[in-house]
Amino acid sequence: MILSSYPSIDLHGMDRSYAIFKVKEFIGDCYKLKYEYIVIIHGIGSGILRRAVNDYLKKEKRVLEYKLDFMNPGCTLVRLKFDIY
Repeated sequence: MILSSYPSIDLHGMDRSYAIFKVKEFIGDCYKLKYEYIVIIHGIGSGILRRAVNDYLKKEKRVLEYKLDFMNPGCTLVRLKFDIY
């Protein structure tokens, strides 16, 4: 899976609260545009942003699943959930 082909947001340099605000906005936009997969780039560092993003994704109703990219643990691949009628 080539992550560069999916819409992404880069959170480098952001603090936790602003990063979560931007992730909420990004997920909302991608949900409206019906993107099934998106990428959140949080970096490796001390893991503060990764943990904050994971905590948010656990609670987000529009997220079906998410996982760290096994080739780059500084990225999380997210699959959005769409209701099919």
